Amino acid sequence: EDLRQLDDTAIDSVVHLGAVTGGCTERDAMQVNVEGSRVLMRYAIDRGCEKFVMASSIAAVGMQSVNFRPNEVPILDEHPCLDRDGYGWSKFLMEEVTKYYSRQNPGIDVINLRLSSVVPDDKPPPLREVAPPRQWGLGSLTIVALSDAIRAFRSAAESPCVPGVRVLNAAGPKAWVKDPVAEILRNWWADDVDLSHFESLDHQYDSVYDVRQIKQALGFEAQHLPG
Repeated sequence: EDLRQLDDTAIDSVVHLGAVTGGCTERDAMQVNVEGSRVLMRYAIDRGCEKFVMASSIAAVGMQSVNFRPNEVPILDEHPCLDRDGYGWSKFLMEEVTKYYSRQNPGIDVINLRLSSVVPDDKPPPLREVAPPRQWGLGSLTIVALSDAIRAFRSAAESPCVPGVRVLNAAGPKAWVKDPVAEILRNWWADDVDLSHFESLDHQYDSVYDVRQIKQALGFEAQHLPG
């Protein structure tokens, strides 16, 4: 019913940021993040919209739990969902909704940005050091400044239309850490995950999420880096 207020407005692109965030109930996550996204896309597609930029999350992989173990690191853009708490699952299912509508409407362009933790430009958090594992741990290592996040969404919205669905990690190229990434992650995961990528001098402080695809697809690279 709310979307009907837009019936007289031409819509050629949608940037979808509406969501409930981490810590929500499973029910709210399903109703808002999944069903809300479905309703919005259905309405906009029926109006002829062909460009969708959707706010997914690095939490779609399930990193919220201290028991999370990624299949590999750096974590690839379409790493499967291993979530346990509902929020990450809802973001993953939102991505699946976009793929469903793309199969129905092969001409639409969908970019799902797996957004990392966003902080004010002038209030960055302290760099993380070796410490015991905690919930949402990777979120504290994977940070972008607000201006960089806005630029990522703008780059996606203004990019040439490419039919299909893309899932892109929207994170900085460097982890938000003081200690080497391998030391922090080994303290959390022991030998459960291969950390060899981070053990060479050139990669000790790389992002835990692979960001090569967003740079290639959109020319985006975060400018506010730890230091």
